[in-house]
Amino acid sequence: MDHPDAAPHRNPDGPVEDFRECSVAATVAVCGDKWLLLALRDISAGVRRFEQIVRSTGAPRDVLTARLRKLEADGILRRQRYSDRPPRYEYLLTDRGYDLVPVLLALRQWGDKHVPGRPPTLVEHSCGATFVPRLTCDACEQPVRPGTLAVTFVDPGADPRRTG
Repeated sequence: MDHPDAAPHRNPDGPVEDFRECSVAATVAVCGDKWLLLALRDISAGVRRFEQIVRSTGAPRDVLTARLRKLEADGILRRQRYSDRPPRYEYLLTDRGYDLVPVLLALRQWGDKHVPGRPPTLVEHSCGATFVPRLTCDACEQPVRPGTLAVTFVDPGADPRRTG
């Protein structure tokens, strides 16, 4: 039985669409693994050396090595040498990787609110205030609330900014 989120969706202006072929599914294919997300969490927070990431995530060394290589191959991380003898590297987010930080912050916020038994994590902005991620519309700057978004699947190759 398919998960309800994988059910076809009828676009009022077009054919039935399949949720499995969307940006969310593609993103999960790139970075939807527990160890990979935990490595990204740590690297985005400044934990950049392999041994530190192993300790912080609890990931098996071979698994973490594979995940870091995948992130590097996908252009999400880059390695930078910090020691010649022996050769050692630290992992840094690329621009593509930095674009995942809001996703990590949203996951953290959701977990703090909905997963019991763990103390919330405080994230502090450089201004000194506790940072709380918010979704707002770029155009009108109003918060995104239930019922305020409409999803339209765009034909492959079409310009999503063009309407009509």
